[in-house]
Amino acid sequence: MSESNSRVGLIAMVAAVVAFSLSTPIVKWAAVTGVVIAFWRMWMSVATWWGYLLVTKRERPSRQMWKLVAPAGLFFGLNISLLFTAVTKTSIAHTEFIATMTPLLVVPIGAYVFHERPNWSALRFGLISIVGVAMVLFFGEASGTASLGGDLIMLLVLGSWTSYLIFTKRARAAGVDTVSFMACMMPVGLITAVPMAVILAGDEIFAMPARGWAVAAGLAILTGMIAHGCVAFAQQHLPIATITIMQTAQPALAVAFAFVILGETVRPLQIVGMVLVLVGITAFTLVSQRRVPPPTLTNALGTRS
Repeated sequence: MSESNSRVGLIAMVAAVVAFSLSTPIVKWAAVTGVVIAFWRMWMSVATWWGYLLVTKRERPSRQMWKLVAPAGLFFGLNISLLFTAVTKTSIAHTEFIATMTPLLVVPIGAYVFHERPNWSALRFGLISIVGVAMVLFFGEASGTASLGGDLIMLLVLGSWTSYLIFTKRARAAGVDTVSFMACMMPVGLITAVPMAVILAGDEIFAMPARGWAVAAGLAILTGMIAHGCVAFAQQHLPIATITIMQTAQPALAVAFAFVILGETVRPLQIVGMVLVLVGITAFTLVSQRRVPPPTLTNALGTRS
């Protein structure tokens, strides 16, 4: 992996994290049931990606590409439906903090499945960022009622997002380009997202006010196209461990955007947490990009040949 490719991948992930961080405050600003916005955002994202294919006259995804992307799409549709359900059943703090546990699953799975050799010494800086996220989330004012049921749903969200990342990495490693991946992933995601939205929202799906439609359309571009496209692009240029650790900055940034957009207050300890997140993410990113030398016979056996 060249240094220039790694740099481009890092830029893509920064854009993705910022876009994802904006999404929660924007959804809250819309004052519409979250799963309804998720439903229409999915449909609009399908239209956006396939519209892009038509305008650019790109070659349509092959049958093999659809097969490679299908598992990621199914898990993505499941993930977004579960996530918006959990948000309504537990506190935002619990939702976001449980989501930051993704690296604890993805890093070892990525190392096993893809034979990646992450710089394990960099993970200590990831732990700093996770501590910072905890401070941001748990030293703020309470916003929502936590429940065991909602927290358990978030564990399913954690599993479905991890599966999405793993299958995305597999499809990208097999040579599926970013546009083809997104053009396949979004429609397949509807297979799991639509039934859940119909069951959970019912008639609310078609009763969305103008502000809700505007937010759904904006999110179709902001997250459905830009953010997820950047993540899919970064999968081809960065280790999966780097991607997941960088995403731990998302909750802290979301708090900052909520202050700007919604006027929600930020306490001093939360600011300390944000600083820890930024320091941890920066240090992890720098250290993780250093090449890890292959184990020598001395390192492996403790003896010199």
